[in-house]
Amino acid sequence: MRDAMNNLKGDSNKINPLVPVDLVIDHSVQVDVARSDNAVQANMELEFKRNNERFGFLKWGSNAFHNMLVVPPGSGIVHQVNLEYLGRVVFNTDGLLYPDSVVGTDSHTTMIDGLGVAGWGVGGIEAEAAMLGQPMSMVLPGVVGFKLLGKLRDGVTATDLVLTVTQMLRKHGVVGKFVEFYGEGMSELSLADRATIANMSPEYGATMGFFPVDHVTLQYLKLTGRTADTVAMIESYLRANKMFVDYSEPQIERVYSANLELKLEGVEPCVSGPKRPHDRVPLKEMKVDWHACLDNRVGFKGFAVPKESQKKVVEFSFHGTPAQLRHGDVVIAAITSCTNTSNPSVMLGAALVAKKACELGLEVKPWIKTSLAPGSGVVTKYLEKSGLQKYLNHLGFNIVGYGCTTCIGNSGDIDEAVASAITENDIVASAVLSGNRNFEGRVHPLTRANYLASPPLVVAYALAGTVDIDFETEPIGVGKDGKKIFFRDIWPSNQEVAEAVQSNVLPQMFMATYEAITKGNPMWNQLSVPSGTLYAWDPKSTYIHEPPYFKDMTMSPPGAHGVKNAYCLLNFGDSITTDHISPAGSIHKDSPAAKYLMERGVDRRDFNSYGSRRGNDEIMARGTFANIRLVNKFLKGEVGPKTIHHPTGEKVSVFDAAMKYKSEGHDTIILAGAEYGSGSSRDWAAKGPMLLGVKAVIAKSFERIHRSNLVGMGIIPLCFKAGEDAETLGLTGEERYTIDLPSTVSEIRPGQDITVVTDNGKSFVCTLRFDTEVELAYFDHGGILQYVIRNLIGAKS
Repeated sequence: MRDAMNNLKGDSNKINPLVPVDLVIDHSVQVDVARSDNAVQANMELEFKRNNERFGFLKWGSNAFHNMLVVPPGSGIVHQVNLEYLGRVVFNTDGLLYPDSVVGTDSHTTMIDGLGVAGWGVGGIEAEAAMLGQPMSMVLPGVVGFKLLGKLRDGVTATDLVLTVTQMLRKHGVVGKFVEFYGEGMSELSLADRATIANMSPEYGATMGFFPVDHVTLQYLKLTGRTADTVAMIESYLRANKMFVDYSEPQIERVYSANLELKLEGVEPCVSGPKRPHDRVPLKEMKVDWHACLDNRVGFKGFAVPKESQKKVVEFSFHGTPAQLRHGDVVIAAITSCTNTSNPSVMLGAALVAKKACELGLEVKPWIKTSLAPGSGVVTKYLEKSGLQKYLNHLGFNIVGYGCTTCIGNSGDIDEAVASAITENDIVASAVLSGNRNFEGRVHPLTRANYLASPPLVVAYALAGTVDIDFETEPIGVGKDGKKIFFRDIWPSNQEVAEAVQSNVLPQMFMATYEAITKGNPMWNQLSVPSGTLYAWDPKSTYIHEPPYFKDMTMSPPGAHGVKNAYCLLNFGDSITTDHISPAGSIHKDSPAAKYLMERGVDRRDFNSYGSRRGNDEIMARGTFANIRLVNKFLKGEVGPKTIHHPTGEKVSVFDAAMKYKSEGHDTIILAGAEYGSGSSRDWAAKGPMLLGVKAVIAKSFERIHRSNLVGMGIIPLCFKAGEDAETLGLTGEERYTIDLPSTVSEIRPGQDITVVTDNGKSFVCTLRFDTEVELAYFDHGGILQYVIRNLIGAKS
């Protein structure tokens, strides 16, 4: 953007954040080394080696821009750091007090809503605009009141609660809405439990899952080392402005646009999976559900494994030890993710399960890749103080790093012997993780079944070695005296967990951790970076490449445009996630991105992940729709990142098809079902399609953040009318599509009806999903960042 300002004879120094920006580097650490006391150091060294160039770029940015704090790698996960340290609740700027609010370039930014701070996730493009003073435009959201009653039963965790809430809210439909939690059950929920529920807002689809500030919030602020003066200021300001909830006083009945309620005693232990976070399975039904998934046709709850091969046993050798693998066997068990590692009760709960298991003589099979990746250094401090970390280590849950790891797909390789046993025998292997997403192809390319579970359940499933188990009736394993050990024998009571939390989680742990955080670490501090306010692009770099968004940009906006005679690039069903559109995980050896890297002399070992190569548009364009589990209707049941180039009928990679259409001068569109773009807030899921030449997406419904990102990149979002979709309208996707839009933006209205016509005489009406006047202005300018640049140049200094 600074270069673009320069080219247009503007002042490039105007491109600088106007609001405080905190950048936490948490998505690049991978679990290369696990089950080792040296894992943290070994993984960090590899992280720095792989990402040296990227980290240098980020460190350059921390010097080239004002108002920006960079928290270096190895410090923790952004949302946990925000909750425990960065979140202000009330800002005090030179004596002027106002409520804290935040947008973050990750959908789980909503975790801060648990602390009573209004915050949500946006794509990077929208965040950049916000940094430069552009207000957030949105349609006024409905607010769903979610009443909590009673308290959780013994043995039920915050994770069980959040998976239940996620299923309820997804079913109710809260996309684009705020959810506010209230009711007498609030007094029973610790702040960490609230943060766990707020964190998963994107999984239930809400913009926010908000918990107003009350006494519990103030206690947490003190626990995490915020000063007594700060906490007193927050309380008096919020009370004076009627924004504090005091449950000791009579409550006013609030009016919500819709109401839901949950009796907490009704929540039962559960997991979610095998492919979506809102597909909850009660623990007691898990075995039956698993067998149904093996039987069912391929889908969100199905693998279509023929009956005769469901009981298949694969014999293999693991480093000289005879080993076996069956459908449903666990090959990855990860305690990971801000959702749960920020919650001391589930973390200490997992450690207590490990202690009981060790004392009874249970072991985890050596070929299961176990890992523990906390979202902050505080976790290590209280696990050490409790004396319980050694039991986790004994079961292979050594700490591997401080970052997102398995939850984002940075699970690292699984052992070659295990990988071969899976691929050569078509085994449906399983991962169990305490994360927030389990979409196909995300956690690991070879785990087709992925279950979200609480940290203590992750340990239990690692011990059992399979998800094909009924914990109530079948033993987890055999103890040292040959006695069968059951789930109930290793599960701690709520009382045991509460006592562990009470005596081991202390304010000085938070203070010590966060005093050290800004000092960096030796590897970060040794990075040498260029000075200067403009970045010196290296044309040979495969990590950082000057993107083409502002190429040939002039001061006059390109104006509104329709789409003429476009081909359909891809034809999708429901629940296509941003992981399908722009995967963040490993780069497949046969993909267009791999080809690009190999042509530039990059060895396969050094491919790294799509997530770590986001600074290079050439790779990310090739990685668009490169998910190995992509289901595109043009392929008639075949799964993978390919499509049909209609003029020739050839089956090619999505990237190659898009480039063919572009070179022939054709526009393209995408057809999709419901919940298009759910999942991560990654703006590459909009930047990528734009670089591929996609001009419009026609879907049954969009997830909030992704629709905003499409708008921000100048792609037209259209929704089929209620009760209609590609199938009911008889569209095959082989037609050519014309979308007639006025060429002057002043003639377009947000949400108006637009007619789409095909070359075989079909015509149907869609709703234009530019939702506000401001979004139409972005469209007129060719995108949000172009709009901001032209406005900054046009503004009087």
